[in-house]
Amino acid sequence: MFSEKMMELGKKRSVIREIFEYGNLRRSQIGAENVFDFSLGNPSIPAPDVVNDVMVDLIKNKPSVALHGYTSAQGDAGVRKAIADNINERFCADAKPELIYMTCGAAASLTITLNALLNVGDEVVLLAPFFPEYRVFVEKAGGVVKTVKCREEDFQIDFLALEEVITKKTKAIIINSPNNPSGAVLNRETITLLAELLNKKADEFGTDIYVLADEPYRELVYNDLEVPYIPNFYDNTVVCYSFSKSLSLPGERIGYIYVSSKAKNYGDLYAAVCGAGRALGFVCAPSLLQYTVKEVLGKTADISVYEKNRNLLYNALTSYGYTAVRPDGAFYLFIKSPEADANAFCERAKKYELLLVPGDDFGYEGYVRISYCVSTEMIEKALPEFEKLINEYK
Repeated sequence: MFSEKMMELGKKRSVIREIFEYGNLRRSQIGAENVFDFSLGNPSIPAPDVVNDVMVDLIKNKPSVALHGYTSAQGDAGVRKAIADNINERFCADAKPELIYMTCGAAASLTITLNALLNVGDEVVLLAPFFPEYRVFVEKAGGVVKTVKCREEDFQIDFLALEEVITKKTKAIIINSPNNPSGAVLNRETITLLAELLNKKADEFGTDIYVLADEPYRELVYNDLEVPYIPNFYDNTVVCYSFSKSLSLPGERIGYIYVSSKAKNYGDLYAAVCGAGRALGFVCAPSLLQYTVKEVLGKTADISVYEKNRNLLYNALTSYGYTAVRPDGAFYLFIKSPEADANAFCERAKKYELLLVPGDDFGYEGYVRISYCVSTEMIEKALPEFEKLINEYK
């Protein structure tokens, strides 16, 4: 017989993907221009021209054998050095190339790192709301998920609740800032308090607790808001980064793992990362993409479009009567459902061809995620439908 767990995962897609596939069906039935699909975090902004220019130059001028051949299992040495240098320049850190591991995006980064860290039964804390696949990644690595809801008023960490859930079995906590789905950015005070709490609990239990900083949205912030670089605050940190959102390259699947040089036994931890990559078959990330990102470090897509979309959507929806915390980053708006059952609300929204994602799988019932990395024109066309929908509850 096959793996029951894997069959279950294969037969039931994530709620995000289910709604996206429903959107594909509706587009085929009534036309794409009549469907307002806010389900998927798929950037609508094109990659910077320099990305395509670099790719073309590499294809034309780099010897084919080198361009399309295997790199080292952990990634090309020159690429890893360039990334370490960029980290050090941006964050005054002490990143070392020999602690960088190139991956096929943030999902691979998280999966590898969790498998490197966890023994069966180790606990991983997820701060709700969280990306639903975290649960899948943790459980596949043999871990046990513990959830803590962030404060509803601002989605910063509720430290009283967090302290209660940390035990001697706690191995890691995943931090996603800017956050999917709330758009919240954990501020300097929050990160400082987090570091203090984790150090205290590690000392109390005589254990090591790791922070996994999931950072695909790091550059997607508004008004030059600071996104604290967690390795500068907490030693036992592993950064899981992806270029998918900053460069609008989600389909290219390229990112990296950075093991902090201040982490306890960082050499053995990195060896475990390499071993997990080997065991999972995540070695030699795509060479063309490795060489490409090396040349475009520090570049981003034009995120001003996302800021425009955020302002348009947030201002309109709150004026209609929806409740939401204004997002400081990423490209998601997390609104409170006007009825307790967010799934029922999302089903009702389909009457207006509004495709929204209920917050239950994000660990935050009664909320709904709206992904606004879509065209501004689509948002403008959808706003009257949002108003009709909320009026049903008045």
